[in-house]
Amino acid sequence: MMEGLGFRPYDTYKDSRVDWIGSIPSTWDVQRAKWLFKRMDRPVRPEDDIVTCFRDGEVTLRNNRRTDGFTTALKEIGYQGIRKGDLVIHAMDAFAGAIGVSHSDGKSTPVYSACVPRQPNTVDPPFYAYYMRHLALSGFLVSLAKGIRERSTDFRFNDFAELEIPFPSLPEQRAIVAFLDEKCAKADGAVKIKEDQIALLRERRQIIIQDAVTRGLNPAAPMKDSGIDWIGQIPAHWERRKVRHLFSIGRGRVIPKEELVEDGKYPVYSSQTKNDGIFGYLNSYDFDQDQLTWTTDGANAGTVFRRRGKHNCTNVCGTLTPKTNSTDLDFCVHAVGHAALFYKRPDTNGAKIMNEEMAAIEFPLPPMTEQSLISKKIAVVSEKFENAYSIKERQIAAIKEYKTSLINAAVTGKIKVI
Repeated sequence: MMEGLGFRPYDTYKDSRVDWIGSIPSTWDVQRAKWLFKRMDRPVRPEDDIVTCFRDGEVTLRNNRRTDGFTTALKEIGYQGIRKGDLVIHAMDAFAGAIGVSHSDGKSTPVYSACVPRQPNTVDPPFYAYYMRHLALSGFLVSLAKGIRERSTDFRFNDFAELEIPFPSLPEQRAIVAFLDEKCAKADGAVKIKEDQIALLRERRQIIIQDAVTRGLNPAAPMKDSGIDWIGQIPAHWERRKVRHLFSIGRGRVIPKEELVEDGKYPVYSSQTKNDGIFGYLNSYDFDQDQLTWTTDGANAGTVFRRRGKHNCTNVCGTLTPKTNSTDLDFCVHAVGHAALFYKRPDTNGAKIMNEEMAAIEFPLPPMTEQSLISKKIAVVSEKFENAYSIKERQIAAIKEYKTSLINAAVTGKIKVI
């Protein structure tokens, strides 16, 4: 594949005599990592801040990226000094790609291995960061760790030290790093453009939906003041209603994973958005009609979903069961979901919208026939946007696959970059 993209292989190859490495360029050697790197055990200085090794391979001061979501040790027992340029391996997360070269001076937990060249001018740590991440993301480190200690994915320095790894000359290591840095930066830039385009599409879709559920489909319709600050004017023939007047408000229940039945008949919905929100299945159900649910707290607090037929909900979901036949649930998914944005209350975990906030939500309500027309229009528009998202996401996946293939080919000698 790489040759078809203009890259050429080395002139000759040889057997590395390591089964999982296979052939390498004739000018390369193979060495155990312990002959190339040594682990440092430095004391911590008063000015050192915490360095974190992330799964995307970045190793930097924690406060350069984010400070939330981490466990803070009350006593920094065993902490060690990290220096800019160290090859850092996160023993617990190496299998997921948490291997890289530190951008910063600082300190880390003892679960990190800070590695430096055993001899000067022999190895380039960024080359081996690329190489070790290749091993991690290809699944090799997981298979290696399972062979070393059962039911564990730890990859500690002693494991790394005994690993046989390719050893090109230092100029070639540096040339490969320069090549990959340039190509990966371009690939990452292309991905960022596509992600920004998706974000703009999502924003545009949301604006269209908001206009539909607050102003309707007829731009010439007479308008009136809604009396709701965040809405402004609405069509003159629309009503202003509170959620409590249209829905019975409830809550899901605690459903432990152990209760789920693999071949159960009825879905259990949670706050997650993957797998259509299905947490699992049971052979019994708590709800036997179409209704709305919403996420009660966290980053997605207030997100509203339609649930159909017989089903269950976990305790992180609020439930809205229609009291009358005067609401189109597909319309209300969008109308209530949009209104909920303005009723969240701040919370230490992000936000909350509990039963009392949901009950108080006011939103504009057109006649039933108009609700149905609006929900159908939103469905058509949403399908077009979903198709556009899918195209962009496939393009992103292709770019990432190309980047991974390029890294793998370069660090294993399948292509020659100089």
